[in-house]
Amino acid sequence: MKNGMLYLVPTPIGNLEDITLRAIQVLKNVDIIYAEDTRTSSVLLKRYDISTHMESFHKFNEHKKTESICTKLLEGGTAALITDAGSPGISDPGFLIVRACIENNIEIEALPGATAFVPALTVSGLPSDRFCFEGFLPQKKGRQTRIRMIAESPITCIVYESPYRLLKLLETLKEFAGGNRRVAVCREISKIHNECKRGTINELISWFSQNEPKGEIVVIIEGKENGKDVEEDFGRDEKEKFNYIQ
Repeated sequence: MKNGMLYLVPTPIGNLEDITLRAIQVLKNVDIIYAEDTRTSSVLLKRYDISTHMESFHKFNEHKKTESICTKLLEGGTAALITDAGSPGISDPGFLIVRACIENNIEIEALPGATAFVPALTVSGLPSDRFCFEGFLPQKKGRQTRIRMIAESPITCIVYESPYRLLKLLETLKEFAGGNRRVAVCREISKIHNECKRGTINELISWFSQNEPKGEIVVIIEGKENGKDVEEDFGRDEKEKFNYIQ
């Protein structure tokens, strides 16, 4: 019997219309959909009249369910893995089941689609030819070490952050990188309140101290080799082009 197939299907990070036609077709045709949160995903499936059976697959049960999923796929079944938003495996469940499928010679196909850090990087105004994606930083142990490494990196770095920890992140970055390093904070990408604030660390600390950050946040941090003093290296015209917060 031929092994089945696991599809990694990206889902919209905000606007439900961002899903691809191929993703809809795959979700309709597989035997089962494994979703990070079935309640969240049911809204998307209902929107596109997808009635495929759905089960949960998240960080609290992925170790337990990976073996049974592989068994179904080895019997010739087909499955799609989706998360609440974005691409499976990018700061979301997916790595364990992909590794297990590889070990069991089960074919995997990853569909292209939404990932929050890509649109955030492209609108940040910071160099995008080379970059490092750090995902979510540790909340406690190892957090400062990771931020120090980011501050020392010569290339653009990207992190996901909670609105409740954003100011603390900026303040710690200032400690290691100085206040003139350029940063972009993008939130609620593709949603109604989509917004990108660009400026120096000092400027963004001032802004978010007076304007409480809300929603899902992506932070883009300039690399050290380009982190020169803004007042010395950028005139008024250049700062306006970069859309600095005034």
